[in-house]
Amino acid sequence: MATADAKRRLRERPMGVTIVLSIVGYALVIGTFVLDLPIYPDLTLGQVNFLTHAIAVINAATTVLLVAGWYWIRVDEVEKHRKAMISAFVLILLFLVTYLTRVGGGDGEKLFVGPDPVYYAYLLMLAIHIFLSIVAVPVVLYALILGLTHTPAELRGTSHAKVGRIAAASWVLSLVLGVVTYLLLNHVYSYEFGIVVAPLF
Repeated sequence: MATADAKRRLRERPMGVTIVLSIVGYALVIGTFVLDLPIYPDLTLGQVNFLTHAIAVINAATTVLLVAGWYWIRVDEVEKHRKAMISAFVLILLFLVTYLTRVGGGDGEKLFVGPDPVYYAYLLMLAIHIFLSIVAVPVVLYALILGLTHTPAELRGTSHAKVGRIAAASWVLSLVLGVVTYLLLNHVYSYEFGIVVAPLF
């Protein structure tokens, strides 16, 4: 009964639910960066590096699922498309937990070390990656909520296809840029680890 009520609310108010979930997500991320939330374990540099590599693997796997999901809907394999997109969203939730744990539990940040032209290209790609990550949240959530609460026939009367194209494009580009900047920072060039000094009061 409770599940049916929740699905009905999602179906009737997809935009409202999208806004609420987006605000919760943004608040969690901003709170992790700005506040010293006591919910994350203290991490060693080795653990930070491990989580960094795990994030790259998660992002690469998510990209594969999104591209596969896009392909499957193009060839009218609706159920495969649905499973791929839900799996991609589950991986992004795993990414969020891993990323926030790394940021909240780490005590510093990696600073790119490389030639100036590459450094500026790295910063540009990183900025686009972050911007698209922020913008994609409500679009992805809205497309997902529509997809979960409507049958394939009903979806034809919604904006799911249009919003889904925007969501997938921004999401894939963000993920690809995230993986490229990861490779540049951790494997192609090098980094310095800058320790963040905690305020005394």
